Amino acid sequence: MTDAYLSILKKRFSWDLWEQLIRIEGVTLDRPRRTAHPKYPEIIYPLDYGFIRNTTSSDGAEVDVFMGSGVDHLVGLIATTDYRQGDREIKLLWRCCPSEVYMAHGFINFDTSKLKGRLVMRYPMKTLWNMQPVKH
Repeated sequence: MTDAYLSILKKRFSWDLWEQLIRIEGVTLDRPRRTAHPKYPEIIYPLDYGFIRNTTSSDGAEVDVFMGSGVDHLVGLIATTDYRQGDREIKLLWRCCPSEVYMAHGFINFDTSKLKGRLVMRYPMKTLWNMQPVKH
């Protein structure tokens, strides 16, 4: 994936429409944080992971979503290349605070010989840090 492709994706991605779809359809949690992948038990999910009902991704399954604990927004996506499956798709970042964005990105890129992802942020990271609720 080239930088030009990612730049076009960021500009043309319908952030508001996808966020609205998440609010309407909801996200079905199928891999809670700290659980193992069903086919690869050595892979442990660092965040809640699920899918948007009534959607279809390029792999034929529903559109995947990492769910965090931050503000109630679609904050970014990871454009992935899966060398095991031989496909490309996006994984959305819903309600992820900055540390969870880093965690999801690191998780996807843990072994880039199998799966690689490029991060596309809806907001600059500085803006995302400022959107987080202040904890006292």
